[in-house]
Amino acid sequence: MSMFSRFMLMLTLVFAGEIVFLLPFHTTRFFRPTLLEAFELSNTQLGDFFAVYGLMAMISYFPGGALADRFSARGLLTASLITTSAGGLYMATYPGTVGLALLFGYWGVTTILLFWAALIRATREWGGHDEQGMAFGILEGGRGLVAASLASLGVVLLASLLPDNLDQLNNEERKAAFRSVIFFYSGVTLAAAALTWFVIPSVKHIGDSTRALFRNAVTVLGRPLVWAQAAVIICAYCGYKGVDNYSLYAVQVLGMNEVDGAKITAFATYVRPVAAIAAGLIADRWAAGKTVGACFVLLVISYGALAVSMPVGAGLYIIYGNLFVSVAAVFMLRGVYFALLEENQVPPYLTGAVAGTVSFIGYTPEIFFGPITGRILDANPGPVGHQHYFLFLAAVATIGVAVVVWLLRLQHQNTASCWADTTGKANQEI
Repeated sequence: MSMFSRFMLMLTLVFAGEIVFLLPFHTTRFFRPTLLEAFELSNTQLGDFFAVYGLMAMISYFPGGALADRFSARGLLTASLITTSAGGLYMATYPGTVGLALLFGYWGVTTILLFWAALIRATREWGGHDEQGMAFGILEGGRGLVAASLASLGVVLLASLLPDNLDQLNNEERKAAFRSVIFFYSGVTLAAAALTWFVIPSVKHIGDSTRALFRNAVTVLGRPLVWAQAAVIICAYCGYKGVDNYSLYAVQVLGMNEVDGAKITAFATYVRPVAAIAAGLIADRWAAGKTVGACFVLLVISYGALAVSMPVGAGLYIIYGNLFVSVAAVFMLRGVYFALLEENQVPPYLTGAVAGTVSFIGYTPEIFFGPITGRILDANPGPVGHQHYFLFLAAVATIGVAVVVWLLRLQHQNTASCWADTTGKANQEI
């Protein structure tokens, strides 16, 4: 494959890898105060919708991993983007709570079943044996740049459609403006589907078609390294989900309006490409596991500081500094935790199975994080609720440190022998 083809392939994976999550996640992360008001929802209700998403996504990871090991990424990713875009048209009608629950469940299938494991496998194949940290760092960092750019465009679009005096904003004006953001995200998702179809080559994974659909997934469940990597992702993903409430924190604790709250989260996302790529470089030269451990230590310190700081005097600078540090550490984690596939010596033909399995377990915060944190925030509205929220995140990051210690101990054992009995073809190349 030529350098230009490799560049275009990774560019497309990066673009599609973020675009598919615009509708279910960007609308709730960057515009949370606006969305809550427009749909007349509480934090608890929104958290419950994410639980529905998480449940359906969890069900989709296992078969998604098997599909990724058997079919070309081109068709899988394209179908995922088209069906996800269609959900945005329904969201723009402002359905009630039942309709929103069904929509988030639908997105749990469309964004995961045909997409996630195929994306991970394609990225691992792009990176080869020696550049796994770089491959996943570029994927995460590039996704961050796409996210920040589109979030900024979304904020500009929303601000241009809202009246200058937000104190006199009524909900019909808010809903009309936010509907335009939804349509914008739907259109971009559909455009990503076209790009994916024309750029990603159609490749058949020879040798996988004779395997039973779930055999590999069941096999890898017996490997401690798989459980350790999944536990790392659980703790890291809680940190990532924690960023979803930063715009709400900006409004309720820092006293910003809805647009400025969205801006601060969008600006923070620009940290993502730098942090993820830097983490990838560090992981390739040091070790992915040790890099992950250092990030969790940073999060323990940062969340602890945010849990006790108030926005008065020097406390405001502490808050801004630790918001930045926590965002950087979270995106560093996301940039390298799938590089553990190579460090754990996962055979190439098991990439989809392991990616699907660790995702099935690791992304369970999609089910429990929203309901738990929504109730934490609603139980003590305002600064106290957010302090309790950061204490919860600090506790999860502390567990993450312990999990990394376990993972490193497992890696010091003979990891090759861990996979030798999965099949007789441990060194098979796809």
